Amino acid sequence: MSLSRRIARPLLASSFFLGAANALRNAPALAPKAAPVTQRIVPVARQAVPALPSDPETLVRLNAAVQLLAAAALATGRSPRLSAAVLAGSLVPTTVAGHAFWAEETVEGKRAQRLQFVKNLSVVGGLLIAAGDTDGRPGVPWRARHAAHDLSHDVKREARSIKRAAKQEARLRKAQAKAALS
Repeated sequence: MSLSRRIARPLLASSFFLGAANALRNAPALAPKAAPVTQRIVPVARQAVPALPSDPETLVRLNAAVQLLAAAALATGRSPRLSAAVLAGSLVPTTVAGHAFWAEETVEGKRAQRLQFVKNLSVVGGLLIAAGDTDGRPGVPWRARHAAHDLSHDVKREARSIKRAAKQEARLRKAQAKAALS
């Protein structure tokens, strides 16, 4: 792993440790802000995860736990692509619920929430880059294409080799048949 990745991954994960720990401690206070978002997301998400709770406080804690685990994985370099994708996915509802600048009544409140909203969008962008980062190694699609190409090349080479051996065998038999007639 490169030095920049060793430094960048923990830095990217650091805000999640703080935010998720705060959400775990203050879940009852954060639940009312999360309720409008959870009411829209839970019915859709239940199609994929039927056991998903509907209580906003439980969902705030669940999201915080997911963020803590994924942040730890990203910071330590364990499954960094998956953990970055999980963090990006978990940050979207957190941002919509926690920084709804459109619902603020004061100009200063709108400005402050818009700043936090855009900051979180920037973090999502960084996480999406991290989720696609192959650490300098080719990704799965590239490997699959090249493995198929290499296999095709090997099969063609083997077919030529077999054809050559068959021609040599035919020549040998023809020479043996000619020698037997003489």
